[in-house]
Amino acid sequence: MRYRPFGKTDLPLSVFSLGTMRLASESVAIQTVQQAIALGINHLETAAGYGDSEQYLGEALRSGLSISRAQLYVTSKIPPTVDADVMERTIDQSLERLGVDYLDALAIHGLNTEEHLTWVTAPNGCMKAVRKAVTDGRVRHVGFSTHGFLELILQAIATDQFEFINLHYTLFFQRNNAALDLAHQKDMGVFIISPADKGGLLYTPSPTLEALCHPISPLALNYRFLLSDPRITTLSVGAANPAELALPLALADQDGSLSVMELEALQRLQTQQELALGSDRCSQCYACLPCPEGIHIPEVLRLRNLATAYDMTQYGQYRYRMFENAGHWFPGNKGNRCTTCGDCLPRCPESLNIPVLLQDTHAKLKGAARRRLWE
Repeated sequence: MRYRPFGKTDLPLSVFSLGTMRLASESVAIQTVQQAIALGINHLETAAGYGDSEQYLGEALRSGLSISRAQLYVTSKIPPTVDADVMERTIDQSLERLGVDYLDALAIHGLNTEEHLTWVTAPNGCMKAVRKAVTDGRVRHVGFSTHGFLELILQAIATDQFEFINLHYTLFFQRNNAALDLAHQKDMGVFIISPADKGGLLYTPSPTLEALCHPISPLALNYRFLLSDPRITTLSVGAANPAELALPLALADQDGSLSVMELEALQRLQTQQELALGSDRCSQCYACLPCPEGIHIPEVLRLRNLATAYDMTQYGQYRYRMFENAGHWFPGNKGNRCTTCGDCLPRCPESLNIPVLLQDTHAKLKGAARRRLWE
């Protein structure tokens, strides 16, 4: 296992962190946490909103671990709120469920909208309670997690209220590169959210994607893409049981520069996308937004890019079905909401026929609605 400083916090975190959202019982939590620690993981992450996750993790922490509490770093996440008193109570409840005296790190969970940003920048908003918790030692370091648009993320980083960020950024979603740059400039720790699952369901890749990445697996290539980036501190592994730790942690000591073989695989992916999509390829510039019908055009077309180029249809359906069902965690309407108003057309630098592509994506990826896992 390799370890990196978590930005200005100076916490020496393992390059893989155990996310505990999917742990389904106390016994599984104990087994998984113990195995993770045995394999070198020293950072455990949970959230107040993840069902019984805090309670299960608390039982694991009390189970008799092979390292001391001082060598183990625990992060929990609490949603933003306009009310400092609510934040105060929630911090204490998280500490009680976890059975700890302090959190090494507290993240404002889901700083996703302009309203959320207003709550954390208001003098008497939730950060008043967070600052009090830092002063009295219940919280040692403060950051935020986000599923928001890049512009909002940059605004949140620029407030200088945070020491770290939990961010979506993977091989197949590089839109947040500018946020990584700004976080790095400000010496913030960077925790990558769900690189295997939301990064492309890469543990069940399509044969096309496997062939393009061969001889490395798509999952390993994504991990290596992220681990080779010095701006990134740690990657989340949301294991549901101890067995699911084996595959990602096989790469826990491979955080050097990308090899020639890996760079060649990345080039094959790029070439395949250009060939398969031709003049219908969306470059993810976001110039088409805002859409009068609230369609998240770039994300819809990103899913189309991946399904068309790499046969990542299962992943595309998984994410597309969350539109209109996950609120600010995955905003935007489905492509069939398009009224062909043409508002987006003159703004597209590729001159894409966006209404046609939206309807095509909907036809390929529509299905039963899906909510976020922890809901």
